[in-house]
This record gives sequence, C-alpha cells and structure tokens, in this order.
Amino acid sequence: MTEHIVSLTEDAKNHIKNTLQKMKKTHLVFGLQGGGCAGFEYFWLPVDATEYDEKGTPDRDDIIDLGDEQKFIVDCTAHVYVIGSTIDYKTDFISSSLVVENPNASGGCGCGTSVSF
Repeated sequence: MTEHIVSLTEDAKNHIKNTLQKMKKTHLVFGLQGGGCAGFEYFWLPVDATEYDEKGTPDRDDIIDLGDEQKFIVDCTAHVYVIGSTIDYKTDFISSSLVVENPNASGGCGCGTSVSF
C-alpha cells in the first residue's frame, strides 16, 4: 500500500468522485495559497486530465487514484504544510463541505478554509 501525503475518508472520496462526475472533470487538485484571514487558504481546483497533463507536476505531486480514471492530487507546493492531514466530508443541519483536519496548522479562522502555520 502506498503512503500518501494526506488521507481521504470514504465520505470524502465519494463526494469528490460524485462532484467530479457532475462537473465532467476527472481530477481534483488540492493545495494552499496565500490569503484568507489567517494567512493561507486551501484551494480545490477541478481539472480534466488534459489540463493537468499540460500544467501539473505529476513527477512531484502526490496522486491518489480514486478509480474510474478520477484522481485526487495534492499539489507539491503544499506537501510540507498538509502532510498527515485527513480530509473528510461533513454534513450538518445547514451545510456540507470538505473539511481538512491538519495537525500542522497552528490556527485557523471561523470560515474553515483559512489556516495559519
């Protein structure tokens, strides 16, 4: 079994697969960018295989095969910040979203997408 930078719960995998299928995309790129109230924010970029092949870095990114030619890709620039994280799909009374449980984060914001290290 291959070790990956992050782990996905079954709920997260199912949500990603279903959403990619609805969007007619095959890959979801996950990473970090500067911004948000805490300094960094997670990004989720749905792309198709051709887009990723042209602009991605498959030799350095962590690629999790979801089956049916769908892939979850952890952008190589985020590896040091997200290593050991678990991504889950949570639903409550009001909303549902992908949630990153990141052991490397020193703080965050109420929005749930902004994080500090």
